[in-house]
Order: sequence, then structure tokens, then C-alpha cells
Amino acid sequence: MPKFMIERVIPGASALTPQQLAEISAKSNAVVAGLGVPYTWHTSFVAGDKVYCVHEAENEEAIRRHAAEGGFPVDRVTPISAEIGPETAKAVA
Repeated sequence: MPKFMIERVIPGASALTPQQLAEISAKSNAVVAGLGVPYTWHTSFVAGDKVYCVHEAENEEAIRRHAAEGGFPVDRVTPISAEIGPETAKAVA
């Protein structure tokens, strides 16, 4: 299933409290559980006034449906074409 990077502009995101982040997470989990389609939320990163999320879904429409049902902004959805990290270097060694 394809993975997507979702960019959400949320002014003051970096000032969200642990309680607020927990509430947002619970809302997202509830929406995922109710979608009725294959969908996985992998992780999110809070940076400044943005939240970057990695989700796995059949298509961008499912990503946008999750956002709409959860009341989450979606400013950009980009398909992830590859994933790399420190271990990737060992593949060519």
C-alpha cells in the first residue's frame, strides 16, 4: 500500500501540550478505526507551525477523507517514493 507525507499547517503546533497531542492522536486513531478501508498512521513530526505525518493508504482520497472526518488540515499530500536511513548505505557497501 502506498505511503504518503502529509503536511499540515497548524499555527502554534510546536506549543501543543502533551495532553493536546494525546487528544489529537486519540481522534486520529478513532477516525482510522472507522474508515472501513485499509489505513495506517505511522508517525507524525511536529516542527514549528507544521505537523508532518506519514500515513499508508490506498490513495490520496483516503488521506483526505481521514483529515476531513478528523477535522485535521491538509495543506499538501505527497506520495513517498523511497525511504532511506543510515542502514541504506550498507546496501552498496
